[in-house]
Amino acid sequence: MLQSWFARLLPVQSPYRLYALSNAGSLLALVSFPLFFEPYFTRLSIAKFWSAGFLTYAGLYAAAALLQWRSAPAANAPVGPESLKPVPKIARSMFWLWIALPACASVELLAVTTKITQDIAVVPFLWIVPLSLYLLSFIICFDHPRWYVRPVFLILFMAGIIGVIIAINLGEHLNTATMVGLYLAMLFFCSMVCHGELFRLRPESSQLTAYYLAISTGGAIGGILVAVVAPLIFRVYHELHLGLLATAAVVMMAQQGLKPDQQKRRRIWVTALVIVGAVGIMFQGRKSVKDQTAIINVRNFFGVLTIWEEAPQIPEEHKLLLQHGTTFHGLQFQSPDKKLLPTSYYSPTSGIGLLLESMSKQDHRRIGIVGLGVGTIAIYGKPTDSICFYEINPEVERLARRYFTYLSESKADIQILLGDARLTLENQPPQNYDVLVLDAFNSDSVPVHLLTKEAIEIYQKHLNSDGVLAFHISSNYLHLEKVVWRMAEEYHLHSVYIEGEIDPQSGSVFSDWILLSRNPAMLATPQITRAISTQLPDSSGVDLWTDDHINLLQILKKKVE
Repeated sequence: MLQSWFARLLPVQSPYRLYALSNAGSLLALVSFPLFFEPYFTRLSIAKFWSAGFLTYAGLYAAAALLQWRSAPAANAPVGPESLKPVPKIARSMFWLWIALPACASVELLAVTTKITQDIAVVPFLWIVPLSLYLLSFIICFDHPRWYVRPVFLILFMAGIIGVIIAINLGEHLNTATMVGLYLAMLFFCSMVCHGELFRLRPESSQLTAYYLAISTGGAIGGILVAVVAPLIFRVYHELHLGLLATAAVVMMAQQGLKPDQQKRRRIWVTALVIVGAVGIMFQGRKSVKDQTAIINVRNFFGVLTIWEEAPQIPEEHKLLLQHGTTFHGLQFQSPDKKLLPTSYYSPTSGIGLLLESMSKQDHRRIGIVGLGVGTIAIYGKPTDSICFYEINPEVERLARRYFTYLSESKADIQILLGDARLTLENQPPQNYDVLVLDAFNSDSVPVHLLTKEAIEIYQKHLNSDGVLAFHISSNYLHLEKVVWRMAEEYHLHSVYIEGEIDPQSGSVFSDWILLSRNPAMLATPQITRAISTQLPDSSGVDLWTDDHINLLQILKKKVE
């Protein structure tokens, strides 16, 4: 609307630079929120800032409307022969290109973001980079026609596709930074081509409303395809490659001024491109990495879950593993003599393993566990125990029951409650747990609502007077131990920090656990005291996390482990 008013008031000036400025403002907001506003202001303060900003925007919008109304007679007066021309009708093919080009860019934005943040590197704030590149392409392309040089960016786009092909086929030989760089480069060149072609096909100012409506519609369609449709019909991230295929086809169709014979050849080339690309995509899915083979991929709203089979030719090393993106959720040996071994983060030498061993003589233990994984902890259960898992992803439960036997072989009474763990616990009556395990943080995509002051109060409601909170805080990028220690200080809880040992033969992997309890005797058993880490509790420089304020920047590790 503002650009339409601008075009009427200043018909000689191009209104499209305003769109570049609008996206520059979006980029500034994107970067400033996680790096400035969120760390230093509470959510309530931010809401007040937003309200003030919205009122300011409404006031400026009203002022612009008043200026347009007062200038309407002059703006509507004939200024030359061009003003006498009838408004040209928008060709149907052109309108569909206005929709298709931003849709392709939107698909690639979301697909690449999902790929690099779930399948390559689950790094805090990494999602900001692809969205920044996407907005930057809008700024560059709509600022001035000179920035988008079609032949140059078409070549760069093809180079970006080749880079992704390299990443797919040689990924295990490339480091994480290179993999992420290849996907981000492709996204930027793809966005430049889509938005450059979109700007090249821009209409006269009289058709601005239809033009921007088409752009918005295309962006929304791309988002729906990735967020809603793709998880329903694909088991892996096929939309990334289909988006590239669609982009190439649409860009070929966007070339204007072709002769009839050239248009015919173009249709043939586009058809051939779609067929060859679709056939190539069909062969994706199950794959092998080193000595592992993916035996099933399952996808839903929460991402892609993969069951890997490792070393089937070596009985003592044969195992199945569950992975969500790059996050490892547990394993189980397949040989009869090792099948019931508690493995991975939950081995007998881990924090949770030592805690449950120290309580092994206790009957009628009540254990709550946030995060199911493959159900490994269930194997510690005794006939008189009750174990309740809280799991948000229904596919995790299905795979844990179908491919792993920890749940079915457990001697305890097992219950699995699906849904957000905090909401479920909040709505339950006190459960009188002896142990409540928080095992939802090892993906580095931290569910921060499970680590706030209000969340700890809910957990304590469900513990008995001697109950223990067990936090699994293994993380490559975040000092989550500082957050937990700060909570311990706030609620005067005793704590111990235990680092699990690595043993490939028993399937144990490195793990970090912090155990909290009101009763220090629960953490002073021989099994636990022998394994306590020499690292002393240190929550200096870390704010107490609340539902109203968290600060991830304070706990970012300076050196990735």
